[in-house]
Parts: sequence; structure tokens; C-alpha cells
Amino acid sequence: MAVEIPAIIKPSRFRSRGGLLGECLAEFLGTFVLISFGCGVVAMAVAALPGSGRAATPTTIFLAAGDWLLITWGWALAVTFGVYVGGGVSGAHLNPAVTLAMAVRRGFSWAKVLPYWFSQVLGAFTGAALVYLVYHAAIHAYDHAAAGPKVNGHTNATFSIFATFPAPYFHGGVWGPLIDQIAGTAFLLMLIAAVLDVRNQAVKSNLAPLVVGFVVAAIGMSYGANAGYAINPARDFGPRFLTWIEGWRSLAFPGSVSGSFSGYWWIPIVGPLIGGVVGIVVYDLFVGDVLLLRSELAEPLEPGESTPVRTVDDE
Repeated sequence: MAVEIPAIIKPSRFRSRGGLLGECLAEFLGTFVLISFGCGVVAMAVAALPGSGRAATPTTIFLAAGDWLLITWGWALAVTFGVYVGGGVSGAHLNPAVTLAMAVRRGFSWAKVLPYWFSQVLGAFTGAALVYLVYHAAIHAYDHAAAGPKVNGHTNATFSIFATFPAPYFHGGVWGPLIDQIAGTAFLLMLIAAVLDVRNQAVKSNLAPLVVGFVVAAIGMSYGANAGYAINPARDFGPRFLTWIEGWRSLAFPGSVSGSFSGYWWIPIVGPLIGGVVGIVVYDLFVGDVLLLRSELAEPLEPGESTPVRTVDDE
């Protein structure tokens, strides 16, 4: 139920929040919500559930598809509520790839790109910090109980709570994970464009954030295992920086595990930025331009204009 609420801070003192500053604050808070719930659900699956005695052993994770579904639906809801939080002010990009794509194809101001990016990364870092604050005991318990290689006492499993890494079957290669990130983010922007396109079958009322959450769930279920489906540079870089500070060190930067992968940190940044532009351009080439042309042909005639005569040659 909608209600009127008074301002906490007198508008006359902070009029600048009505412009770019307010949009950046919305991007920060929306991304904070996104990461708080997204990384939070992974912390539940990886550390909290096993450590609390709710799994077979203190280190039992990912024994069935249900574990992955918990994470994909958790991230879907995280995106949904993050967009609901900031959407009315900033459009809730919450993702540098979305911001870049909107600047390339939707007239979003280039002057706002870097401020949005900074706000998104800061929100992601802060959200990850909250998850670490809440779950640090479970994380340290898991790292202590787990066998295998560790960096500064930390495992790659607990690192996965915060940031992404490629599957072993890529054998440390760059192109497989990079293509994966380009493809996943291309689908994200293609489907966001479709959901928001009023000329298409646009989502009615205020259900767009929920449908965008479904999009993220679909990408996670279909393309998630290859590289953790970051599909968002801020979502990966902000939490990755937090883990570097908290002791995961080389697992975070440069993003290396001996014998598996090395120097991975840049792929979840570059891949999504490329993929986002590819996705929105593909949508416009195949669908957006067609809908635009149809809307122009259906426009009412100006006074004095006549209806074009169609001939056999025109058909």
C-alpha cells in the first residue's frame, strides 16, 4: 500500500540529490541489495548450511542440482529487489554492462557512465562486506575443516561466495570463459531490452524487475556452471576486492589457482562489457528496428498527406 512519507533530510539542504547524486545513491543502494542477497545465498549454500549441521558433513556442498537452484533463484530475487529499490530514481542499472549498453543504444548520457560505474562497484563492495560480517564465522569454520590447497588459510570454495572463477574443463584457457561471459551478458541485455521495449510485448505495471530476475535465473540455470555467470563487472570486482583485503589474496587478484587458472580477474569485467553491447545491438537489429519501422508506418497521416498506393511491385 502506497503511503506518503516525510523527507528525512530537508530538501532545501540537499537539492543536489535530485540530480546525478541522487541517481548514484540509488545505484549504490540497489547494487548493495543485489550483492547482499546474491552473495548471501551463496554463503548459505557453501558455508552456513554445512557448518550449521544441516548438511551431511561440515564441507558438503553441491551434491545435487538443488544446491545450484538455490543459488540461481537466490540471485534472481536479489536482482529483482535491487531493481525495485533503485529503479524509480536511476533506472536501476546495477551493472556497468547495462550502463554501457544503455549509453551506446538508448541515449543514456555518457557523462553519467563513470559515476554510475563507481556507485555500482562501491555498492557491490559494501554488500559483500556485509555478507562477510554476517557469515565470517561460518566461512572460517569451512576453511578450517576443508582439505586441499589453501591460500592464506582460505579455500577456493569460500572465495566462490564472493566472486567467480572458471570450471576446470577450460584447463586455464581464456577464450572459453570469455566467450561464456560475452554470451551470458548478451542474453541479459537482449532480454532486458525486450522487457522494456514498449513497442514489443512490454511487461505491464511494475513487474519488469521480477521478469528481469527471471532472466538472471534462466541465465544461471543455462550458462552458470562454466564461469559462475558474473555477467556484471561490479558484481564480481567489488566482492573480489573485498576478498583480497580479507586475505584470499592471489585467489582474488590476479585470480589464480595453481594448476587450474591464472590472471582471471579481468575476464568478468571485459566479457560482460562486450556482451552487453552485443546483446542490445542484436536485439535492435533483429527486433527493435522492425518494431520502430512498423510504428512509423502506422503513424497517423499529417494534414494534406495521402495514403501511399501499394502496387504489385511493392509486394
